[in-house]
Amino acid sequence: MSLDATDVTPADAPALPGTLPDELRAELIAFRRDLHMHPELGNCEFRTTAAIKARLEQAGLEPRVLPSGTGLICDIGPRDGVAPLLALRADIDGLPIPDTKTVDYRSTVADRAHACGHDVHTTVVLGAGLVLAELAREGRLARPVRLLFQPAEEVLPGGAADAIEAGVLDGVGRILALHCDPKVEVGRIGLRVGPITSACDRLEVSLDGPGGHTARPHLTTDLVTAVAKVITEVPALLARRVDARSGLAVTWGRVESGHACNVIPQHAELSATVRCLDLPAWREAPDLVHAAVDEIATLHRAKSEINYIRGVPPVVNEASSAELLRDAMIARRGADAVEGTEQSLGGEDFSWYLERVPGAMARLGVRKVGDTTRRDLHAGDFDVDEGAIAVGVELFTAAVLLERNA
Repeated sequence: MSLDATDVTPADAPALPGTLPDELRAELIAFRRDLHMHPELGNCEFRTTAAIKARLEQAGLEPRVLPSGTGLICDIGPRDGVAPLLALRADIDGLPIPDTKTVDYRSTVADRAHACGHDVHTTVVLGAGLVLAELAREGRLARPVRLLFQPAEEVLPGGAADAIEAGVLDGVGRILALHCDPKVEVGRIGLRVGPITSACDRLEVSLDGPGGHTARPHLTTDLVTAVAKVITEVPALLARRVDARSGLAVTWGRVESGHACNVIPQHAELSATVRCLDLPAWREAPDLVHAAVDEIATLHRAKSEINYIRGVPPVVNEASSAELLRDAMIARRGADAVEGTEQSLGGEDFSWYLERVPGAMARLGVRKVGDTTRRDLHAGDFDVDEGAIAVGVELFTAAVLLERNA
């Protein structure tokens, strides 16, 4: 792989590789499309893991599969036991939804799709690894790098926790990631210091009562009304018990109760996500939600059982890591290629790494230039401008080289 050096400012900055060779660019697009056609759910990414491993080994590297059998890490460059590793993280799992696009690389697996861009994240980190391996062979990689391909990001509380337990952060001094953003135009990234995503938990509620005839709701627990009140009043109650700036929000996604129009049911089930913008409120959320559900259920004579499932805290970008990504993007694409971004209400288990080491996540622009269609993640028609892959590779490679003097 031949890489031409391109000087950047300031004058003492290291020489960065030039644009990706056409051959590598085409290979990475083909690799992404193959992953897109074969999405695998969290902790089942065996084919994906094998494909990544095979390509890294072909490049002369020594990837190590995680103990779970899916996901892997791969170290590149000099190791003296002192210099900390800079980790580049990608998530590799797909989603349990159908792919509704009409493209040659549409998912071949029923009700499975890479509708969040994890195939792009994976390809970017792989591509960066291939470039960095070439630089290491040429003696141009001054610091060690760890590629981290993490399984099960979409499975609460996220595969990051298992990966950390397996030792993926051992020796790591900083970790970087990116996430596809269909609101940002290709060739650009979105950045912010501080929280860039939100906390996300899951809530399961069961309500029970004796049931009875709809002609006599006063003689029993009117369970459907109790359910309706929990749905509408719990979020309203929480809004008055926490600082509004914390953004604590309960949003219901599933409700099941009853089988006949003239029978008051004995059992109901509700499921929701709990999202929160800041860490202090997230830490209080389980107790607050329990109290609110119990209060409303008791008022309507329903017995409640609550299962509050911890998910992930917010991703909080550390300042110097976000600055490194900003400098790397400016070095490659200019100051206009970096834009500010808002805090998302989406959850991301990259946050667990940032509880242990400094790091940051950038939003990678994947919207085609001139496309004004509103698109979103986790939708069956989600797709990207594949030019974003080269942008991501250049961003990560530049960040590694700029970091060497930090």
